Amino acid sequence: MLMMLIQPACNRSETDLNRKITETKIRLVADGIITDATFRFVDERDAKVYPRPEEAPENACLRPENAYNDWRYWNGVLNLAMLKLSDLLDDTRYREFALENVAFGFDHSGYFEERWSGENKWEYPFGQFFITEELDDCGSMGASVIEIYHLEPQERYREYIEHAAEHILHKQDRLEDGTLVRSFPRRWTIWADDLYMSIVFLVRMGAMTSDRRYFDDAVKQVLRYHKYLFDEENQLMVHNWYTDTEKPSIAYWGRANGWALLAQTELLDHLPRYFPGRDTLLTLFRKHISGVMQYQDSSGLWHQLIDKDDSYLETSCSAIFTYVISRAVNKGYLSARYAPVARRGWKGILTRIRSDGQIEGVCTRTGIGDDLDFYYRRSTPLNDVHGVGFILLAGAEILELESK
Repeated sequence: MLMMLIQPACNRSETDLNRKITETKIRLVADGIITDATFRFVDERDAKVYPRPEEAPENACLRPENAYNDWRYWNGVLNLAMLKLSDLLDDTRYREFALENVAFGFDHSGYFEERWSGENKWEYPFGQFFITEELDDCGSMGASVIEIYHLEPQERYREYIEHAAEHILHKQDRLEDGTLVRSFPRRWTIWADDLYMSIVFLVRMGAMTSDRRYFDDAVKQVLRYHKYLFDEENQLMVHNWYTDTEKPSIAYWGRANGWALLAQTELLDHLPRYFPGRDTLLTLFRKHISGVMQYQDSSGLWHQLIDKDDSYLETSCSAIFTYVISRAVNKGYLSARYAPVARRGWKGILTRIRSDGQIEGVCTRTGIGDDLDFYYRRSTPLNDVHGVGFILLAGAEILELESK
């Protein structure tokens, strides 16, 4: 009987090779981030570079030299991914990147805030640091600040965390039933993306403070978002819901479903084991996973529009689905029979990581569209920052899956 439990040598060799390939690839990506993230500023007028914004001429038009060093929700994902990778590979360089990246925003955002004259916060350096209007502005980055605060408990970090918590609990727009909504592009719009933007912060705040309100709100959001966005027939989420027409959008966008599943994973990871409603959350999570699985392409990847195989194969949603499924198997939310789905996903993702560590096929920043053509035509710039953190998360979790 013991012999039946021992993995054959040929299978062990294949697993070891897969782990080596995976670790090599994610180190390639992560080391590229460390190299490219210069922690400097560039003047868009003449391309001159400055270590500190105060060293530039008064009329300079500055921005961070590299997008990895800005203060956007994708930077929050990247910081969390680098922290996870640091722990998994016992490589302090990745942790130091996240520590420096958060400090960089705190050190220099004041310069830009003093000079802000009403520009679009999305285009203005560190605009989302000092303008808190939506969940995008504080949820993901706030979660990474909490993790950094555990490592370096600075008072300025604590103040930011409390500010973000106050906004999400008491100032962010909500429907009468408590569902978190956006005020744009139409009042009020529910975006699947915002399930992550809220929950990734709420669950860490609940764990840090032992205040049940944060967990209660996170659970409520999952239940409400499923009510508005989840299509029971094909077991996918539409991208958004319009409250003015009381109708859903028409797109089952890949990354939106990824955001929602990532949020549910975060909640299951942090929620106390016997918290009321946990079984219901597991049921909803497994149903959503089942829906996503049925649309996996033979390449292992998923499509930009999940249910449209004539839309392009998209890297960021594929990385999220790969991470979520492998994480769920590792944590016991799903049985081991789901592991091959994650492995196929990672195999497909490996084809999108170039030899120089840059990533192909990531859909750029995307709002909501009222016709499918909007999603079909979204561009995929090389190494778009929306996908980098997800690639690292997926690779790290696959490494853990292969170690079992």
